[in-house]
Amino acid sequence: MTRDSLKARLAREIALSGPITVADYVTRCLHDPAGGYYAAHPALGAGGDFITAPLVSQMFGELIGLWAAETWNRLGAPERVRLVEVGPGDGTLIGDALRAARLAPGFLEACDLVLIEPSGPLRAQQARALAGADLQPRWVRGLDAVETDAPVILIANEVLDCMPARQFVRTEGGWAERRVGVTDDGGLVFGLTGVTAGFARPDFDMAPGEVLEISDQQAAFGRDLGALMRQASGAALLIDYGRARPEAGDTLQALRRHHKVDPLEVPGEADLTQWADFPQVLEAAVRAGADVTGCLGQGEFLRRLGIDARADALKTGRPDAAPVIDRQLNRLTAEDQMGTLFKAAAIFSPRSLVVPGWDS
Repeated sequence: MTRDSLKARLAREIALSGPITVADYVTRCLHDPAGGYYAAHPALGAGGDFITAPLVSQMFGELIGLWAAETWNRLGAPERVRLVEVGPGDGTLIGDALRAARLAPGFLEACDLVLIEPSGPLRAQQARALAGADLQPRWVRGLDAVETDAPVILIANEVLDCMPARQFVRTEGGWAERRVGVTDDGGLVFGLTGVTAGFARPDFDMAPGEVLEISDQQAAFGRDLGALMRQASGAALLIDYGRARPEAGDTLQALRRHHKVDPLEVPGEADLTQWADFPQVLEAAVRAGADVTGCLGQGEFLRRLGIDARADALKTGRPDAAPVIDRQLNRLTAEDQMGTLFKAAAIFSPRSLVVPGWDS
């Protein structure tokens, strides 16, 4: 560990100021300007630390592109529409989506492409990936920079899991908050402190030792998305791994080179995530004036969009690639893969809009 490592800086700060919340720790690990994972050295894909659905198969991004085009049609095919992706990763999803969207006459001509990405290294990857695309993007840092003078069609794939949650533990003596402290030799360690502001008892039973996660960032994102949809009209598609109903659970994990590691071991050098809390996000959107769909498993959602037919078409064109395409399809849709752990939901306005995938 070098003197200027993020771990060393965190240890010094905690020793001086006291333990920090799990949410603050994850935020520093991901976004610290000098040593945060996304700010300094994100590593996506098979050769990196983790792989996302767009990197599993082109089918995923293609179907999302067709979803966006059909949403535009159901909005009345307006002359102008803002196509937004939050957290575009390396640009694979939006690149595949734009290619598939060519099948919808007039859609791309109507689009203003906006990418929400605070990470400099990832912006550079996205620019390279989209160098020859049908649309060239403009980058902004947050939802508050998205204009509301045209309908908005927004995609957020594996974004909520990057918005950390505080962790509260039910103990025999009451409630406590899990925080990150420091040992005498400068190591990082989890511990429990008294509950302070920001905690609300759950309305479901929890046994001693169970963990409750509350994410102010996820709730704020849902609120802001709801307000955006209400003001601009349109639909926001959220796909992530997480819970579809309120429940307990410690979901904090760190991934490095596709293996789980101790979240406290190498701050800034591993991707840290926590489950998306879909009920909290959707409730916040409703309070902001938007409508929402229910949650679907990713597998069911993709099948409703036609992934089986798309896989058959790819195999017809490339019979030699059929085994690979079948493996990709299984990875995206099977119950023991991404099919049920990953969920899809939408936030939309006006209420009359029927969001593709939730037709029945």
